[in-house]
Amino acid sequence: MESFGSYMRRLRKSRGLTLKQVESQAKVSNAYISQIERGLRNPPHPDILKRLAKAYDVPHRDLLVVAGYLEEDSAENAKRRQIEEAYQHVLTDPTFKQGTRLKGTHVSLETKRFIVEMYEKLTQRTLLKEA
Repeated sequence: MESFGSYMRRLRKSRGLTLKQVESQAKVSNAYISQIERGLRNPPHPDILKRLAKAYDVPHRDLLVVAGYLEEDSAENAKRRQIEEAYQHVLTDPTFKQGTRLKGTHVSLETKRFIVEMYEKLTQRTLLKEA
């Protein structure tokens, strides 16, 4: 299982953010974020996670679960996580450089699902498994 720090680093890099940018957006020291990412610090307080979630544009609850503050629940959360991961795959696919780079835009889960489904049709690949 991925550590909290490596998860946070992967999340930051997938968003194309530097430590300084996260510091500016979340009002959290970049040195502190770096220590978390390197596993030198325990997961931060839920209030700090709330600010980081906003900077990374992810649900606060996701960070609370990964940090160990909340238990993961239900198949619905697993499905949501699957959609989020598939959506990130679509965004980082170099074949589709045009029209998939959304910055500063909040995209609903249903819109992400739609984008992933269109990607699946175009590429004949399956990213979302049916329940």
